[in-house]
Amino acid sequence: MNYLDEFRDPATAKKITAAIKAITTQPWNIMEVCGGQTHSIIKYGIDQLLPDQINLIHGPGCPVCVTPLAYIDKALAIAAQPEVIFCSFGDMLRVPGSHHDLLSLKAQGADIRIVYSPLDALAIAKINPDKQVVFFGVGFETTAPTTALAAYQAKQQKLSNFSLLICHVRVPPVMQALLDSPANQVQGFLGAGHVCSIMGYHEYLPLSAHHKIPIVITGFEPVDILHGLYLCIKQLEEKRYQVENEYSRVVKEQGNQPAQQLISQVFDIVNQSWRGLGEIAASGLALNADYADWNAEQRFAVAAINTKEPAACRSGEVLQGLIKPAQCAEFGTTCTPEHPLGATMVSSEGACAAYYRYRRHQHV
Repeated sequence: MNYLDEFRDPATAKKITAAIKAITTQPWNIMEVCGGQTHSIIKYGIDQLLPDQINLIHGPGCPVCVTPLAYIDKALAIAAQPEVIFCSFGDMLRVPGSHHDLLSLKAQGADIRIVYSPLDALAIAKINPDKQVVFFGVGFETTAPTTALAAYQAKQQKLSNFSLLICHVRVPPVMQALLDSPANQVQGFLGAGHVCSIMGYHEYLPLSAHHKIPIVITGFEPVDILHGLYLCIKQLEEKRYQVENEYSRVVKEQGNQPAQQLISQVFDIVNQSWRGLGEIAASGLALNADYADWNAEQRFAVAAINTKEPAACRSGEVLQGLIKPAQCAEFGTTCTPEHPLGATMVSSEGACAAYYRYRRHQHV
């Protein structure tokens, strides 16, 4: 069994860092896709250990950060209704909507509950038959299976007072969109290990081959990230462009097939808007026609809400890696975790929140 300490071992980290320095001969821009990886990079100072030629770009891999403002406003509109118990993961409660957030609405008396699983919300619906219970389903393919399971069970049990507000997104299409952008600077990717634990990495093979770009699937601990960077840089230096699986203790090429089957049974793949990035083709999941009766957008008539993003927040540029958080004039001044302009300053995986927590004194 591998223990956590092994993946935070300073001696191992130093060896890998030395190996990276030994093979690096030119500048490379590498994007870590996942916000959890970004948080570890900033927390442990991984980017400061690397040669000056290596530039880490923080990608749009924080599900809280990319949930569009319109969906926050939809959630607020539903949660404000007196017959509703609104259930959400805790990190969504402080994401700002147009005028306030779910936590503020809760303080005003709305019945908003933090749950750890969609199945918790399902249980709440069973014991509150006189209330409409809504679960806010957000996240990448990692969290989609449990949302799909809740929808499946609700249908099997004919639970009419339960519904889901869905804003699940898919990783490969956003990587495709970034690579297709005229502003693209990415030359290599660190793939998100938790997403690949569900979906595998077969979807990345054509992406890597078509764009001639290395994609290394990796985890979230310092040694994982450093080893992933070493493998990615080695490919770039050798002019190889493949998908490599650094996170083999968790990820298999075909992933978790029962989970994938459940996602396919409950959801359709749809175009989806991402906060700060706009609409990306085939990048979202939506309840299919068989589960339309459990669609909270339709049940509460909020589908038409289409709020635009505030101009003051530059989170879209942060999520595309065009700027670092501290390059935003609002960072640490008018935008703080206590008074955020956008989700990247709220989420525990947000790049702005990570820089504020671990780096803000370097930028005052």
